[in-house]
Amino acid sequence: MRVRPGIEVLLDERKNLLAGSRLAAVVHPASVLPSLEHTADAIFADDSLHLVSLFGPQHGARGEKQDNMVESQFYRDPDTRLPVHSLYSGTRRPTEEMLYDVDALIFDLQDVGTRVYTFIHTMAYCMQACAAYGKKMFVADRPNPINGLSLEGSLLDPEFRSFVGLYAIPMRHGMTTGELALMYNSEFGIGCDLTVISMQGWRRGDWFDRSGLPWVMPSPNLPTLDSATVYPGMVLIEGTLVSEGRGTTRPFELVGAPYVNARALADELNRLRLAGVYFRPVYFEPTFQKHAGVMCGGVQVHVRDRDAFEPLLTGIAVISTIRRMHPDAFQWRRPPYEYETRRMPIEILCGGSRIPQQIDAGTPIEDIRQSWQEELEKFRRQRAPYLLYE
Repeated sequence: MRVRPGIEVLLDERKNLLAGSRLAAVVHPASVLPSLEHTADAIFADDSLHLVSLFGPQHGARGEKQDNMVESQFYRDPDTRLPVHSLYSGTRRPTEEMLYDVDALIFDLQDVGTRVYTFIHTMAYCMQACAAYGKKMFVADRPNPINGLSLEGSLLDPEFRSFVGLYAIPMRHGMTTGELALMYNSEFGIGCDLTVISMQGWRRGDWFDRSGLPWVMPSPNLPTLDSATVYPGMVLIEGTLVSEGRGTTRPFELVGAPYVNARALADELNRLRLAGVYFRPVYFEPTFQKHAGVMCGGVQVHVRDRDAFEPLLTGIAVISTIRRMHPDAFQWRRPPYEYETRRMPIEILCGGSRIPQQIDAGTPIEDIRQSWQEELEKFRRQRAPYLLYE
């Protein structure tokens, strides 16, 4: 039995909710029905619905822009010829002008279950805009591809709010976009006219490959479920001058730098006996971004037991080990990062200064893991009323 995503349920069974409304849709390349028809095309082709515009998040509504490549603020969709407003350019949230001819906004993005992925913050900004300008908001739910049970990491420190972290949730939150929307609306006081269209057939413990749905890249550097699995921890490499594998065919699974001895790093990491993972020594040459055209020594992260694997702890261990082995060569990345110019990128990614300070101090990995357990239990209780699936 395959999962029926929220957009399929909305268009097949609850289309009456959209009747008579001028609609806009927040979409990206992974906004597809199980048939692989794009959401925008399906709505546009339906004579009973009135789609007036599209909104594109980071990486674009149709396109495949790399990270931090700002797209045009306004353009025409090549297929429908509808206006497209970028939410990753001059503004990250819909303006009153963008919504002036819209009655209801449909949000249909495939998220990856990690706090620092910008789509859930685009959703929050859209909810805020709908609340401010009196528009309805529909969130068509989709699976959390790395399951809805596993939680990991400390809660975001409000002083470090950014476009990769707006609210006090952990790095791996174990929620769907629909569940997060319900929590944002109530717990964090957005108060928009919100309707979440639940999926049918999804269970909390399911990974994406159990859904029966086609995997379409949610962004250019998360090409596979494997890359999404390691992303909640390996994304921290973005806060350093070590390559996170962008410019290779295995982004976030490959990590390294020109000064790293691959075999020595792999041996040190494997001695930690982290759950569910093995580090294979590799050499690679990125074609763009960090160390483009230069051979890097490093490791490939091989997940052997994804249910036992702790991606955030693994990413911290990789950074901590490289820093310890190469104290003179290792460097933290400097600002700006994701529109933030004041804070260090690693602090923005970690949602606070505590984890970077622990890494700098050489805090044992298990101590770091224990440091967020109490916060996770608090979050587990807080999120419980908003969970939609068994």
